[in-house]
Amino acid sequence: MTIGREINSQPSLFTLLLGLWSHIQSRRRLQLAFVAALMLMSTFAELLSFSAVLPFLAALSSPDKLYTSPWMASLISLLELTSPTELLLPISILFGLAVLLSGATRLVLLWAQTRLSFAIGADLGLEAYRRVLYQPYSVHTSHNSAEITSSIMNKVGGLVFIAILPVMNLISALLMLLSAIVVLLAVDPIVSIYLFVGFGGIYLLITVIFRRDLLLAGQQVTREQTNLMKAMQEGLGGIRDIIIDGTQESFIRVFKDSDVILRQASAKIAIIGGTPRYIVEVAAMLLIGSIAYFLSGRPGGLMAAIPVLGFVALVGQRTLPLLQQTYSNVTMLLGGKAALIDSLLLLDQPIPQEKLAKTTPVLAFREAVLFQKVSFRYGPQAPWILRDINLEIRRGDRIGIIGTTGSGKSTMVDILMGLLSPTEGCLLVDGIAINKFEQSSWQRHIAHVPQNIYLADSAISDNIAFGISAEEVDMRRVINAAINAQIDSTIQSWPETYKTRVGERGIRLSGGQRQRIGIARALYKNADIIIFDEATSALDIGTEQAVVYAIDKLDNNLTIVIVAHRLSTLKSCDRIIEITDGMVSWMGTFQELTSIKENV
Repeated sequence: MTIGREINSQPSLFTLLLGLWSHIQSRRRLQLAFVAALMLMSTFAELLSFSAVLPFLAALSSPDKLYTSPWMASLISLLELTSPTELLLPISILFGLAVLLSGATRLVLLWAQTRLSFAIGADLGLEAYRRVLYQPYSVHTSHNSAEITSSIMNKVGGLVFIAILPVMNLISALLMLLSAIVVLLAVDPIVSIYLFVGFGGIYLLITVIFRRDLLLAGQQVTREQTNLMKAMQEGLGGIRDIIIDGTQESFIRVFKDSDVILRQASAKIAIIGGTPRYIVEVAAMLLIGSIAYFLSGRPGGLMAAIPVLGFVALVGQRTLPLLQQTYSNVTMLLGGKAALIDSLLLLDQPIPQEKLAKTTPVLAFREAVLFQKVSFRYGPQAPWILRDINLEIRRGDRIGIIGTTGSGKSTMVDILMGLLSPTEGCLLVDGIAINKFEQSSWQRHIAHVPQNIYLADSAISDNIAFGISAEEVDMRRVINAAINAQIDSTIQSWPETYKTRVGERGIRLSGGQRQRIGIARALYKNADIIIFDEATSALDIGTEQAVVYAIDKLDNNLTIVIVAHRLSTLKSCDRIIEITDGMVSWMGTFQELTSIKENV
């Protein structure tokens, strides 16, 4: 019942498709207009091929009748034909040309539709990824990465198959069916109505019966795709612990539970999509038989009805696949509705106006950064994480920050880096308040070295110049940064030096090497402030001392902020600040801190 209410409360498919249309680029809309013109051309060619069927059959079965038809007078006069049998060759040629033209236009239409559908799909995938990356940091912290990855890869990536191609194919199939209806109505209105009410009624009835099942199956597919992505990320991300603890079966069970539901729901959509074809094939034979019986009762009997029967059979052979295609596309649209909703949620995310600005204010950092009565919480009802922080960090300072887990250290650093904005108070740089429009300019001055350095599975040089395209990497700066991070000699000892691949997440490197590459990355940015956020807490004492040595050797003009648990990491700091329950509870030198700790 709950799912039923969810289905009923969802926006209509038409509304969702209009929402998708709003995200299609202008140049793609022009290309869609060209495809629409091809559809009309293909429909016209199909109309010609349908129209050529009856004269062709009449030329085969009743040439005398066709010869005396007023429709043939112009052709007979043009070709100077003298007997009915001479009609067969030109009529056959015209029929063949009409069929060739129809096939050629449909092939061109298929090529254009498919190419354009995948191009639009690529545009939408890129736009969704772009909008995700431009969201504020607070948005990223409130969403599961597996959910976002699944939405971009499976849902937005699948829009080609669940929305774009089905809509194009549906419109094309409906136009083709319209041309068949027009010709059949012109030949025999009663038979035409009988056929299309019979076949159309079967498809319509099945659609109504299975609509709810399709929507439910579509929701299951969408949900379990996300669960599968999450299961894989968690399983592979913690593979060391999984192997050590022997918990493989637990993760396999979670994967299996989601995968079984996903496959069953996908199978249901496929079965519902294919079911009418077999029913209609049986119905077609029965309908043709009943039409033959009906026509045999007309004047001239069955012999006179053969051309009409042949025409109905040939047109039916062309239209039944079109009816099945129409139904299949409706099935895909209904089954993909839940994924379409999730995709539009990503595509509808607004990009902050400050990120769209063509020019950003130039912000200098010459004197000091000031926390002025800064307080922070994540929402009006949420508890305060920081309260009334007042702190000045002068250019060239080396500041240490300590505090227990949950004291507010990381939040304070996030505000310093412009990732979060104060709820109360403000962050000032040289007297200028850092609001959302200045954040990007301020962040150009900052480099961050976290506890877990993210390393891509690429060369050392690419990881130091992270985010820079390979052809734009300045190797002189890379080597300089590595030298200052005290890792150049290690890299030079490897056979491939700076072209050495680090493995996924730097698995081929030691913890100390990863941290020093993180320092080199920060130095490559030429930042004025480097923030070490628990950068050595996961290292052993010996490795930590090597990394701290590398930090100590950095340029004295750099402003350095070190968040740490171990006091030994903070020896070179000018000042150490202790955060307790979101407030600055103590400030002093390293010597004063060690004296306090010894007395305690």
